[in-house]
Amino acid sequence: MQVASRRRFLATGSASALALVAARAAQAQAPATERASETLTPETQRAVDRALTWLAKRQVGSGTHKGAFGQSGYQGGVAVCSLGGLAMMCSGSAPGQGPFGKNIDRCAEFLCTCVSDVGYISQPNHGQDNMYGHGFGTLFLSEYYGMSDRPDLDATVGEKLRKAVKLTCECQNDAGGWRYEPRKSDADLSITICNIMGLRAARDAGIHVPDPVRNKCIEYVKKSQNSDGGFRYQISHGGGSTFPLTAAGVVSLYSAGIYDGDQVEKALKYLLRYMPGSSASASGYFFYGHYYAVQAMWHAGGDYWTKWYPAIRDLLLKRQSGDGSWADSEVCPEFGTAMACIILQMPNNFLPIFTP
Repeated sequence: MQVASRRRFLATGSASALALVAARAAQAQAPATERASETLTPETQRAVDRALTWLAKRQVGSGTHKGAFGQSGYQGGVAVCSLGGLAMMCSGSAPGQGPFGKNIDRCAEFLCTCVSDVGYISQPNHGQDNMYGHGFGTLFLSEYYGMSDRPDLDATVGEKLRKAVKLTCECQNDAGGWRYEPRKSDADLSITICNIMGLRAARDAGIHVPDPVRNKCIEYVKKSQNSDGGFRYQISHGGGSTFPLTAAGVVSLYSAGIYDGDQVEKALKYLLRYMPGSSASASGYFFYGHYYAVQAMWHAGGDYWTKWYPAIRDLLLKRQSGDGSWADSEVCPEFGTAMACIILQMPNNFLPIFTP
């Protein structure tokens, strides 16, 4: 079910954007049976183009929030900025290159200004991001750093990224997870997955991540799974399985290098109960859940992917607003739009962190 050639591409995380394009072109020669529905339909591409154009217009062009997607609230935070930048990179634009290259650079500039002396990526006095934002910020900066061919970035982005990774490692709790604040505390799976992906991306980009930290991540995720195959919020308090947490749990396993086995299969089957468009899928945290679910199905491949992707694609196309954005009542439209674009563009396979 897994494709080794795609996994090996993770090792090219520090390649230049030109090398990235060349590698993707080579992958296009793979047998057509490798993945079905891998190509965006013209309708989907038009929807993504409209959405990314809307998002680019929302980006702040000057002042202290330059590069963010708003002046305050979630729009002005590091999580939305990171996801917006990732959505643009998913289109094929790279740092400084492509239709959204300058927007991606602005995202990186903003996030670098948000890295504190100890490595915490956050907006001062901006309590909405917490360790979610730090994890997404580490993920974006890792992809940015790994995809750029600029030698000067090591002294700027590279230095900031190493500080962020160090902070992440230092505040991992004894069980192997993370919580809202950048300190050792209890943990929950939702925040833990954000930081696992940040560390995975950093490692792929050539940043050192200690093996003990990675091993503890794996143990935390494994212990978060219930007998029904789903995943719960905290291992310390029990609790039932949910769709968003199960999607995050599967991706956590993949990010930790666990691609096969009983835990993965049981979780994937649990997710199938929440097929996009079904009544069961109409739960809270829609974009958060489907952001991870589409990654899980992309990694799984086969029938999992060919059934899931068309369903979430068609659902998102129906929900797109007239101006190209996607509304999201739980966070903000910039968040919903960035997430929808990442989900729809999964078949592009342009980001190493999403590569099976």
